[in-house]
Amino acid sequence: MKLARYHSDKALISLVPLIDVMLILLVFFMVTSTYLNLDMIPFVERSEEAPADAGAGAASEPAGTLLLRISADGQAILAGQPLTDEALGAEIAARIADNPLLSVVVLPSTRATTQDLVSVLDALTLAGATRIRLMQLAAQP
Repeated sequence: MKLARYHSDKALISLVPLIDVMLILLVFFMVTSTYLNLDMIPFVERSEEAPADAGAGAASEPAGTLLLRISADGQAILAGQPLTDEALGAEIAARIADNPLLSVVVLPSTRATTQDLVSVLDALTLAGATRIRLMQLAAQP
């Protein structure tokens, strides 16, 4: 019994070089990429320079701090009262008129979106707030 073997005249395409190239690209991109901490928004405090002749009187006066919460649905809450962006801006502008050294601490919910946070920060900046801090509560291990 004679078995005939089928011989193809076409060249076979090997996947080994393709896999090698993909592995090299994977290693290249893993080594050259940077990993960002997306849970943190870089925020720079803008502060006005105090006059040199202000003296100790301005330093001994308490600056005051407000805690502004952002709920999970994006609502700004000041002293337990939910406020719209316009009402928040008016309230902060009035308080800054009384106390120019007012510091605002913003505590966003972990479920609040980044857009909600940016909208509140925008409203605070437009109202004239220059001392703004972001705060995040971390769970105890």
